Formats: sequence, C-alpha cells, structure tokens
Amino acid sequence: MISGRKPQQRPDSRVQLLPGGLPGPYLLPDDQHHVFRSAHGSRLVTTESVEFIDHVGGAGALILGHGHPAVVEAAQRQLGRAMHLFGVHNEPALELAERLVDTVPCAERIAYATTGSEATAYAMRMARAATGRDLVLKFEGGYHGNHDYALVSTFPSARSDFPHGHPDTGGQPAATRSTILVAPFNDLATVEQIFSDHSGRIAGIIVECVQRIIPADETFLGGLRELCDRSGAVLIFDEVVTGFRLGPTSAQGHYGVHPDLATFGKIIGAGGPLSCVAGRADLLDHADPRRRGGSDHVYLNGTLHGNPVAAAATLAMLDELADPNVYELLDATTGRLCVGAQAALDRHGVPAIAVHVGSLWQILFTDGPPRSYADIAAGDSLAMRRLDAELLRQGHFVLPGVRRFVSTAHTDADIDATIKAIDRACARFVEHREPTQRSRSSET
Repeated sequence: MISGRKPQQRPDSRVQLLPGGLPGPYLLPDDQHHVFRSAHGSRLVTTESVEFIDHVGGAGALILGHGHPAVVEAAQRQLGRAMHLFGVHNEPALELAERLVDTVPCAERIAYATTGSEATAYAMRMARAATGRDLVLKFEGGYHGNHDYALVSTFPSARSDFPHGHPDTGGQPAATRSTILVAPFNDLATVEQIFSDHSGRIAGIIVECVQRIIPADETFLGGLRELCDRSGAVLIFDEVVTGFRLGPTSAQGHYGVHPDLATFGKIIGAGGPLSCVAGRADLLDHADPRRRGGSDHVYLNGTLHGNPVAAAATLAMLDELADPNVYELLDATTGRLCVGAQAALDRHGVPAIAVHVGSLWQILFTDGPPRSYADIAAGDSLAMRRLDAELLRQGHFVLPGVRRFVSTAHTDADIDATIKAIDRACARFVEHREPTQRSRSSET
C-alpha cells in the first residue's frame, strides 16, 4: 500500500548521531522523517513498510529507476572482478571514456572525478590554469556543488549586487569569494557589461543549461559562446544534472551550443561514485602529470576516480538509454503529469504552476514560468513547501521546494496516482490554508 501517513513512524534514535538529525541540507516535515530500507523501480520502502512513489530518483541519477536489472547485473559482475583500483587503468573506465568521447559533442578528452562538486572544481581550475586568469563568472541561483568556489549566491536571501555575490556558507574564505563574479541568469546584456568591466581578467563562465528548473533562453547560451570566443575565456557547461537527461547528446546537443568543458555526474555514475570533466584536448591536457611543476599544470587526484563498478553500471545505463524512443517517452510522461497537476491546482484555486523541462518537473508558486532566480525568489516558497509536505503525506516522495524527476520506471499507473495525490494534496492545502509570506527560496 502506498501511504506516507500510516503506520506512525517510530523515531530512530540513531539519526541524532547526524547534525540536526538530518542526512543533508533538506528539511522534511516532522512527521515525514522516514528511514528507508529498500527501493525498486519507482518505489521506496521504509523500515516501517510504508511505500512511496519516488520523485527524487537519487537527485536525478537514477533515470532508469531503482535496481534496474541490467545496471545491477553489470555492477555485480564487476564487483566479482575488481571493486576498486587506484593509480592504474581499468577496463570499464576506459570503455566509458571512449563512449563519452563518441557521444558528448565537446568531448575530446575525459578526466574522471568522484562527485559533481569535484568535477566543477576541476573544470574551474582548468580554466584558470589555461588562461592565467583568476575570475570565474557564475549565475545567481546556479548550483555547482559544495566547494568554496561554488557556494556564492546559490540561494541568496537578498538579490545579489552584481557582479558581487553573497556567501552561502560559513567557513568560506573571503579570498575565495573574491574570485567569483555573479550575473543574473538569461541576462546576456549584464554578462557583457561584466566582461567589459573586467576585461582580460575572466578565466571562464560556468553555467547550467537548465538552472534547477529554469531553461536557458534560446539565444542565451549562444551569446555566452560568442562572448567567450571573443574574450579568450573558457565556457563550462555544468551538465551534472542535464547530462544524458535531456537527450543522448546531453544539453549541449539539445541546445546546439558546444562548450569548451563540461562536467558530468549523477547519470554518469548510475548512482555510484563517479563523475568527469569532458572537453577540449588542449584544456584537459593541463592535467597531464608529465606537466607537474609547471605553473599551468592542473592537479587531479581522488581515491575513487574512475571507479570500475560505477563505470560498468554507467555503461549498462547508457546502453538502455540508447533506445531512440526513451527520451521522447520521458518528456511525454512528464508533460502528462504536469498537465494533470495544473488541472488539480486550478480546480482547487491553488495559485501555482506545474512546469517541466524534459523529465525535470516542479510545482512553483510564481506568477509565470521563471527566467531567473529572482523570479523563483519572488514566489511564495512557504506555500510551495506546504503543498510539497502534503504530497509527501500522500505517499509521494519529494524534497519540499526542490525540483524532481521522472524515470523510465514510472508507469502510467504511477503518473495517474501522482496526479490524484496532487489533487488530494491541493484539497488539504486549501482546507488548512494559512497566511504565508514570500520568503527565501530553497535550492531548486
């Protein structure tokens, strides 16, 4: 039975061993602090045998759902051969590198890492080493990982004083923040002005082609490409989320704009410890250890870089995604979900919109489809979280205030159940309506 309400979850005292009793930065309602025991297909099961339909999908990493047979078989087979190797080549990682170079438009070389955060840090380091410049431009609301160079104006409580951003965490050196410039997403004119004001000092631009749930305007990415070409800066696409999510050639193929470097994780890794930087050979070759000692050498190293089990699982996942109909089906399924969600919102008079980009979707309390973080921040985030909390209570696992995903494991019945759950959540939202205020938006 799918139910996020009953039976009553018994508190697990072990969670108090974690900061705040939480596994990460996401706050769930007090009655929804579940401990999960297993996952299969589109379902999660708690230690209390409460079943949820999963809309988080490992933060989007599990595009085939949980425990896909081909992925599990590939990982198990590799476990029997070698679970971990360090400092040497392994066959699955080399095969995956070849697959990525053949598939990703910008890829001439591959450098492995373990997490998306590592990949973006490496890409920024490569841009700085190649150009001899220090400054990197990012966009307000863009999430590029958990390192000090990324956590600037990711979820600011006040609008950024462009090009200066706000720190997102304590313990962050001011010297690190001073190397990051910030611009509004989808605002090419402001980016051009910042480049003019910092002529010859910007090493690169890092950008998500879909910033959380906000798609880039048709001409925005092309404008960034032209600006980097003129200025000698490096264009970095953060494809940790969009890589192999928007299509077989990722966001760069979808938009027809090719960066100099691109970072991948989540689907690259198939839920395992693997990520990479892909891009131009001359940029990746700054990581050649034979160049060590030179001022333009980029140091890359990690215990789990190129993990063979994750690489084998990824190859199996990419084989499944090679079906020419898979992305069309994912897009159509997500579109049907959002049409049904919007009908429920409208029926109950809930002032929100259901939006999707490919198989990413979210319900936003905004006046219209957002074009920048400012549009998200101007929305009613408290109401968004309240509605998401009601959806959790209907047995559908979401992180309140965070975008979510459809996988190939979601059946038509799952989508029908989700639409009905959103309808019930809307009814409860209206029944328990309380004054809300526009407040700081969560990471979306």
